[in-house]
Amino acid sequence: MTQSSTPAASAREKARKPRAHNAPPGIDIHARAPQPAKNSEVVYRDLRRAIIAMELAPGTPIVEKEITDKYGISRTPVREAVLKLAEDRLVDVVPKSGTFVARIPLTILREALVARRALEEVTVRAATARASESQIMHLRAIIQRQQEMADTGDEKAFHRADEDFHAEIAAVGRFPGIWDMIQQIRIQIERYRRLTLPQKGRMQLVVNEHKAVLEAIAGRDADQAASRMHDHLNKLQLDIAVFRDLWPEYFIYDPALDDDLLMD
Repeated sequence: MTQSSTPAASAREKARKPRAHNAPPGIDIHARAPQPAKNSEVVYRDLRRAIIAMELAPGTPIVEKEITDKYGISRTPVREAVLKLAEDRLVDVVPKSGTFVARIPLTILREALVARRALEEVTVRAATARASESQIMHLRAIIQRQQEMADTGDEKAFHRADEDFHAEIAAVGRFPGIWDMIQQIRIQIERYRRLTLPQKGRMQLVVNEHKAVLEAIAGRDADQAASRMHDHLNKLQLDIAVFRDLWPEYFIYDPALDDDLLMD
């Protein structure tokens, strides 16, 4: 009698779950499917996106009751989400007063802009050295999409194309991890940048600056590419005082600390 015909072997064969005919080897089709996000994660994600997009302006109250009603959940996951947002410095929890969307701290904004400039000068230099013709064509296509969004005034789609352009430069330079680092430090930058887009001519200015960066990449001039990227990102810092004066209630501003910083 062979081993496969023993009672024990037969029992094992019967207990084994059948594999689908088209399932590739090594894939367990009965593995547990990814679990849905926790309620607190959903609330955190949605509030974070709305705050960064300036759909919830600085100073806006975060009312737990409204959120629990909207999502049909208890207050516990809402409070967990709020605590995470407070760690991100996106909300302020004021005892006996409530929870509010945090203002943009100018000192942190300035430091984030300095860090981002330094990191993106690295990625654009690498992209200049490594970009293939097809990758350059892809970057041109992103800019064209951005131009179309600028022409129609679609700020949300323009913002997505803007992110795609900078992310693609990091990918072309083979530094996608640096883009991940930038994502971590740019929270306050993005809130501030959303204030600048409605400014007349601002989107077209950004498109033109992106074109200048790309032409330097296509020309294999790393110094010029880094310089154009520096000028592009530095424009945000140079304009801080303008937007601070337009929306003073949106910023945390300490003249003793921030006046000198804004002059750098």
